Amino acid sequence: MSTISAPSFLKPYLDDSFNLKQHLQGFVHIDAETLEMKLANAQTQLTQLGKEDFDWEQATTFYRDRVGELYLFELGAWHLESSDYIEDTLRLIADHAQGVVLDFGGGIGTHTIAAALCPQVEQVIYCDINPVSRDFVRYRSEQLGLDKKIVIAQEIPPNKSFDTIVSFDVLEHLPNPSQQVLQFHQILQPEGKIILNWCFFKGFKQEHPFHIDDPEVVNAFFKTIQSNFLEVFHPYFITARCYRKWV
Repeated sequence: MSTISAPSFLKPYLDDSFNLKQHLQGFVHIDAETLEMKLANAQTQLTQLGKEDFDWEQATTFYRDRVGELYLFELGAWHLESSDYIEDTLRLIADHAQGVVLDFGGGIGTHTIAAALCPQVEQVIYCDINPVSRDFVRYRSEQLGLDKKIVIAQEIPPNKSFDTIVSFDVLEHLPNPSQQVLQFHQILQPEGKIILNWCFFKGFKQEHPFHIDDPEVVNAFFKTIQSNFLEVFHPYFITARCYRKWV
């Protein structure tokens, strides 16, 4: 974790991950003991589901229709276990997010909430194809009093541009991440910034069967991002990167 002090508006994350456990209990209607059991088992269950059912030609259907609320617990467990790492991604957002923000593939909404708390951010568009995730983040935004600042969407709104785009742990789940990067370039304002991370790796024990790792796809991705964006330095020891358009 960085030794740089977190902005005061991120203190709710430092205290309890923006009430994540409380929100999971309230949304799914379970007690604390059941929640802990679901958090502990989610990664194994999702990995097994991926090995049995995941097909790149049906990737959208898998994430939209098959993972259901299991994805909430898997992502929740990962965010809770990796709180130091997540905290630094939120610092990165606090440093660079402004104006209208797109959180693409926003999952359980941690980065959406952080962006919405930034005083320099006017609006956050949370975008995710999983209907359960969308309902959960809508619930979270209402619980935190941020529902006027956060807009929930299944797809990127047409004919809209953004001052900031964030997308964490998403690109490795796409069959063509280069295409997504090019779309980001098209909808990003000229002086805007994107904050991304990726993991093109299925895991040492194949625990991430739904991550793309095809060398041609990965090489094309790096060529695309390097030819369209210039990296912006940040001081955090994390895999997330910040970029702006080449001028």
